[in-house]
Formats: sequence, structure tokens, C-alpha cells
Amino acid sequence: MGHSHHFHLDQGDHSITVNVGPRRNGEIELLVNGKVVAYQKQHAPGTSLLTGELPEEPARPFRVRVHQPHLVPSKPRCTLELDGTERPMPDRPER
Repeated sequence: MGHSHHFHLDQGDHSITVNVGPRRNGEIELLVNGKVVAYQKQHAPGTSLLTGELPEEPARPFRVRVHQPHLVPSKPRCTLELDGTERPMPDRPER
């Protein structure tokens, strides 16, 4: 049985969090400052893409790629794309 994965980065005064639900068909949530800004009900092996904006003037759009490997029991990986730069998002342990 799989478990959830949580990824997190602080970007300036904002926090970006990605929650990947258990199993390969679990949901993906993208949160900015603790509020859900994008949601995908199911995901499969491969890459899922979610988009959001940082609430600044002007707003700063970004993308998050969640890659679910085809091999079991591999963990998903998460990458933030903001201002033309890609940054891996570290896996945050559950509290």
C-alpha cells in the first residue's frame, strides 16, 4: 500500500506545497500559502503538470511537474518552474 508524498519550497514570502495522494491513482494538490490553487483528481505513471500564480503585483505564474516513475515502489519527484528556472522540490516528511 502506498502513502502520500509532500513537497515544499519557500519562494520569497510565499510557500508552495504539492501533496501527492497515495497509490499511483491518488490526487495531486497544489497549494500556495496554504490555499489549494490547482487540483488533479487522478494521476498515472508519467508526468502531471499543474499551474498556479504567486499572489504578487504583478502575479507570477509558475508550473509544477510531478513525475511518477513507472517502476514500483519508486517515489514521485516534483519540480518547480518559475521565472524560466527549474528547481527540484524537496520531499517534506509527514508531521
